Amino acid sequence: MKKQYVVIGLGRFGTSVARTLVEQDADVLVIDKNEEKINDAMHYATHGVQADATDENALKSLGIRNFDVACVCLGEIQSSIMAALICKEQGIDLVVVKAQSEVHAKVLYKMGVDKVVFPERDMGIRVAHNLLSSNILDFIELSDDYGIAELEAHAAWVGETLIDLDFRKKYGLSVIAIRHGETDVNVNPLPGDRISAGDVVIVIGSEEQISKLEENK
Repeated sequence: MKKQYVVIGLGRFGTSVARTLVEQDADVLVIDKNEEKINDAMHYATHGVQADATDENALKSLGIRNFDVACVCLGEIQSSIMAALICKEQGIDLVVVKAQSEVHAKVLYKMGVDKVVFPERDMGIRVAHNLLSSNILDFIELSDDYGIAELEAHAAWVGETLIDLDFRKKYGLSVIAIRHGETDVNVNPLPGDRISAGDVVIVIGSEEQISKLEENK
């Protein structure tokens, strides 16, 4: 069953996230107070509703608890915090929120928000890419086309060496580190190093190459 996504707030960032999710064949509900933005969203979103995202009853009536992922993209800090709190209280598994400042981010994390993003650091298309993939943990943009991705070791990689997997030949990617647990990081691993269950493999390459690896994992 496909995951259900809700994007709250249709500024430039929220619109970018929603469009990218839909382009990847995801089911997306968009919510915004602005009727014109909702009307525009109906050209690309699965569903669109004009509503105040800080109104708990309004979100409950939309069945917000049935969604797997919520991306709160509101520009006003108080509204952002209220909407995020409602999403968490309704039991949504993954709540991602756009933050305006480090203080805003700290408040959100203390509330239990799962991930905080900054528009100037995380383009909406990258955030959507991360949400859609169960394997990519994080993506750091180096340029318009290239980046560094952290990937959970797939079952097929466990017990294999880097030379066996040959990421460079198959995908054009370079493995720059392997993380074992939270603190043990093998920087610039050797071809004979093996991947263990639970490892995180850190690769560098183009977004296209990283997507190809994810599709063929």
